[in-house]
Amino acid sequence: MALPESFLEQLRSRCEIEDIVSEYVTLRRRGKSLVGLCPFHSEKTPSFTLFPETQSFYCFGCGAGGDVITFIRNIENLDYIDAVKFLADKFGLEIPEDKTSEGDYKEFRKQVYEINRLAANYYYKCLLSEEGKEALEYIKKRKLKASTVKSYGLGFAPNSWTGLIDYLVGQGYDKEFIKKAGLCAKSSKGGYYDYFRNRIMFPIIDVRGNVIGFGGRVMDDSQPKYLNSPDTPIFKKSLNLFSLNNAKGSGDVLILCEGYMDVISLYQAGFKNAVATLGTALTPEQARLISRYAKEVVISYDSDEAGRKATTRAIKVLNETGIKVRVLTMGDAKDPDEYIKKYGRDKFALLINASENHIEYKLSALRANYNFDLPEDKVAYLKEAASVIAELESLIEREIYAGQIAKELDTSKEAILAEVKKIKRIEIKKKMKADIREEEKRILAVRDKINPDKAENLKAAKAEEGIICTLFYNPDYMEVIKDRLQNAEFVTSFNKRVFEVICEIIANVGQADTIMLSRYFTPPEMGRISGIIAKKDELCGDEMLEDYIQTLKENYKKKLLKEAEGIDLGAVEQYIKELGKIKGKGSN
Repeated sequence: MALPESFLEQLRSRCEIEDIVSEYVTLRRRGKSLVGLCPFHSEKTPSFTLFPETQSFYCFGCGAGGDVITFIRNIENLDYIDAVKFLADKFGLEIPEDKTSEGDYKEFRKQVYEINRLAANYYYKCLLSEEGKEALEYIKKRKLKASTVKSYGLGFAPNSWTGLIDYLVGQGYDKEFIKKAGLCAKSSKGGYYDYFRNRIMFPIIDVRGNVIGFGGRVMDDSQPKYLNSPDTPIFKKSLNLFSLNNAKGSGDVLILCEGYMDVISLYQAGFKNAVATLGTALTPEQARLISRYAKEVVISYDSDEAGRKATTRAIKVLNETGIKVRVLTMGDAKDPDEYIKKYGRDKFALLINASENHIEYKLSALRANYNFDLPEDKVAYLKEAASVIAELESLIEREIYAGQIAKELDTSKEAILAEVKKIKRIEIKKKMKADIREEEKRILAVRDKINPDKAENLKAAKAEEGIICTLFYNPDYMEVIKDRLQNAEFVTSFNKRVFEVICEIIANVGQADTIMLSRYFTPPEMGRISGIIAKKDELCGDEMLEDYIQTLKENYKKKLLKEAEGIDLGAVEQYIKELGKIKGKGSN
């Protein structure tokens, strides 16, 4: 029985994996994940891990893993459809007949883009109407020009419960569809009401020019100050950036701000390369998105304590992409908007040019925590500073920073470098242990029943897993990967099948998730897939993706050469053509 995508979307929205699993497993939080004793094998140390971000689980002990449906299949010993029925009954959902094809779902997404465009036009007209008089005055007080308002399509959501709903119903949309698009909500009594009311509206536009969501800002001190669209089939806060559509062609440097108004003020002042996150801390997915459009980022967060903490987090996330990071220090100004209003565009440009790299910023932040007149503070600072310097791979850079600190604190540069060396030795030992664990996994691969081809093709299989993991978290990479790589260049049949299924889901729906995948794979196979996507930090990255593709292409060329031995002359011409295709796809 095939299930309509619209029903699975509804099931996904109801089934929070943490809530379901916690009925069977005692969980405790560990960072962003949750851990507990695995219910599928006997263990004393928790290795069962839940990942709320991907709504998946994976046991690092026995390899069980998957989505919430896979968990119920395993724990209740049910097949796929019965597990779906089990969850549907739990949340009072009725499983419909299969009336919605993947083509219908594509059309659904197209309509969501269109209704968002209509909503943006409605908000813009409201801003220029009598209803928007107060909002327009607020915008003028913020010194925004009419041309800037028009460029960003700023608008106003009236203080009405059904203003937008009434307009969209008049355009032919039903209220349930408006809700699915994230533009209205439904009360416990069954009534529908506008999601945004009495707020300045900021359309969020993707790099292709589509309105995918909105941010709404109050004009007083009420909370929440900003309200963003809920996640919808076309909008995920963690995967997009405000104003990237304006910034994407502005050069190799992006300015990363906290708020929409900061970005717009910078744009008006001539800095068209500013972007902001969408009400969340910077995510790895956003960092990778940034790295596709820029080689360098200048972090321009608020200068308060919360801004400093956010800056530290953002540095870590951006560093993992390999992008160069600098940090802006704005003195007595709270944010870029305030700085430009106080000191003007030219001084802000000088501020950007004088901004510190992330190492200098971290060292400056550390200095503020210590009193160097106290010996114990001096020692503590030097140890923490050594940890910062140890982040640098360049020996020359380490020498320079160690020399600067030694001169500043009248201490020995050699002593600082010795501390750095000790820290690096500890890191090397950790890596060696990780390599040993990896070798143990390779030995286990020989008995691999899910992917038996892996044991003889470890390097290629790892490259395939890296491509699968990258594609799962970055669906917009699909065309790039498929343009560079043929399905036939996959070595292991299991990984090839996973890749093809994820590509099919992305082509039809826009993004794969574990619930969608569980329709195509058995619970043991879902365990393997969950193990792959659980290694996001280890496997994902643009540079690594390039290495993965090259590994598979080189492997495929070797295969063709081996197969060419002893072929008849009539097949040589076809072989040369095939080899030429591979070479052409591999070139940049």
